[in-house]
Amino acid sequence: MPSTNTVTLNTATHAVTPRKGTSERRGGYWWYILPGAVGFLAVVAVPFGMNLWYSLTSWRGVGDPVFIGFENYQRLLGDPLFWASFRHSVAFIVAMAILPTAIGVLVAAVLFNYISPKFGSKVASFLRATYYLPQILPIAVAGVLWKWMYQPQYGIINTTLRDLGLGGLAQNWLGDSDLAIYAVMNVLVWLQIGYTVVVFMSGLSRVDPALYEAAELDGASWSQQFRTITLNQLRPEIAVVLITTSVAALKVFAPIFVLTRGGPGTSTIVPAYFSFSSFFTTTKVGYGAAVASVLALMISVVAVALLRYQTRNSEGFDDGRP
Repeated sequence: MPSTNTVTLNTATHAVTPRKGTSERRGGYWWYILPGAVGFLAVVAVPFGMNLWYSLTSWRGVGDPVFIGFENYQRLLGDPLFWASFRHSVAFIVAMAILPTAIGVLVAAVLFNYISPKFGSKVASFLRATYYLPQILPIAVAGVLWKWMYQPQYGIINTTLRDLGLGGLAQNWLGDSDLAIYAVMNVLVWLQIGYTVVVFMSGLSRVDPALYEAAELDGASWSQQFRTITLNQLRPEIAVVLITTSVAALKVFAPIFVLTRGGPGTSTIVPAYFSFSSFFTTTKVGYGAAVASVLALMISVVAVALLRYQTRNSEGFDDGRP
């Protein structure tokens, strides 16, 4: 008969053996992370480190960079154009995040709760595809299209206004420094709505139909169902959309480059285009690198803050508590 000590030793041996196996299995998983880690180092970490280094130098793109410490950052903080570019970014957050989210959730609810039951899912899918169409257009194509529409002499917007006898409303939409930012915001809203509609319709497909049936039995109107069920159930999707679109708005570049190149004057300049202009137009590489570094820092702060908000807001949602 085995002694108590022998039994204890065997039990301990059995307790240790799985840990060793688990550790070995986990060790094998590191090979799967290796390609992503190499890609991260090559595409993100090393270029960002080089950008930080150049931001501490005075360099025109040729010759040897001269180390000047934080002088570029000190100039940046006193540069009114730098702060103007961030004020424009706030406007583009409204155009790319807030307005498309508000419009998208309303359109998705109408398509899902009204159009699909009344006219069939094919009609709803067709309308959803039309909303998403701007997302698959290259930015260059969309920009050329809108520049033609905004053209002051023969553009379709001013031509339509004149045909309707509203010629007084015709404007030089992209050439007026007071109107250009609103014209660009309009294009960004048009580009982003399809993305939000698709995400929110996907989110609505997981909502229990019994919630709407119970609300109808209780006599709730569509607007009441929208406020109490749709918006509440779409909280995770709304958080994700706000995070992704806000980050996209902070680093927006292509629409500005195609439509206005930051003009007229500097009325639509944004940090990404400001950095690009410093790099390639004025050849202030160190200064442009400082702008890019500050922009990366701000995007990281906004993304972390929104992710923390999303995590806190989704607590209780996953375990069924609204």
